[in-house]
Amino acid sequence: MYTFQDKKGRSLTLRPEGTAPVVRSYLENNLGREGLQKLYYKGPMFRYERPQAGRYRQFEQIGVELIGSQAPIADAEVITIGTTICEQLGIQDLTVAINSVGCAVCRPVIREQLKTFIVSSLKHLCEDCNRRYSSNPLRILDCKKEHCQTYFAGLPSSISVLCHECADHLSSVLEFLDSAQVKYHVDPFLVRGLDYYTKTAFEIRSDKLGAQNAICGGGRYDELIKELGGQKTPAFGFAFGVERMLMVLKQQEVQPAVRSTAPFVYFVSIGNVAARKAFLFRNKLCSLGIRADIDLENRSLKAQFKKADALKATYVCVIGEEEIAKNQCLLKNMATGKQEQVGFKDLEKKIGSLSEK
Repeated sequence: MYTFQDKKGRSLTLRPEGTAPVVRSYLENNLGREGLQKLYYKGPMFRYERPQAGRYRQFEQIGVELIGSQAPIADAEVITIGTTICEQLGIQDLTVAINSVGCAVCRPVIREQLKTFIVSSLKHLCEDCNRRYSSNPLRILDCKKEHCQTYFAGLPSSISVLCHECADHLSSVLEFLDSAQVKYHVDPFLVRGLDYYTKTAFEIRSDKLGAQNAICGGGRYDELIKELGGQKTPAFGFAFGVERMLMVLKQQEVQPAVRSTAPFVYFVSIGNVAARKAFLFRNKLCSLGIRADIDLENRSLKAQFKKADALKATYVCVIGEEEIAKNQCLLKNMATGKQEQVGFKDLEKKIGSLSEK
């Protein structure tokens, strides 16, 4: 933390990250009464640490937060927002690393497994690792020193001791990422630098940045809102550092494309199979620069249409069991009420042509 005293002797701390302030605003403005919230922020952050490549005491951060859904599809949606941003900027050769840091049930088991493995090597590890061993053992894995990293080889995977709920959640998130054709790898040693994460944690990494290789990172934080005085509320978010993103763009000599305004498409789905298919197409359209959204709360058909209308969607794309069987969807123009059947193989082309009108 960048903490100091002012002239009146008061202890002040500059904002180190964006999630906690967003949650505080969420509570102060009682946004929970409005249901699911999709929020974003941008601005300067401050951390008192040794400046190095891609890591500064003052840096610009852009982030998104999805508050109010515990569904695995919410995790996958936020992750794909991060990958889509990178793709639209033209950044190549990125990797998505994903892990589960567990919950209140299985995290004590994960901690004890790590402490048992590390204890014999403590005398060889850095000062930060020794301090973290007592205060928060999982943070040891966040150490970027190559010397310390050598002592982590052979560490048992934390995934093997996840509780059933966390294991099932991670499996479902991966299924949605597979359905959206997002390339990823499971990194059982991935932990995030902040302590409020639960279940899913992820990073989007570039090999152009050395040890500090994360462009974007985040995860689920289902306990933070309660810790700050609200009701227990599930949430998921990420942030990326603007300076790191610019470093990668410069090294790859990328000139981001300017994309035109496109129609808003809302996917209405019924059933898990249809939800995965809808998620795939939503992600594809977003990667083409077409604004799209999808239901995250497993609501009724009527409720989903009501949400699409509230969002002023230009088109609604309906996918249910009948559409899955026929490999097609129902595309409705919300302004005219006109409906037509569109084959799955033609959907991207069809929506693309509509966006050009």
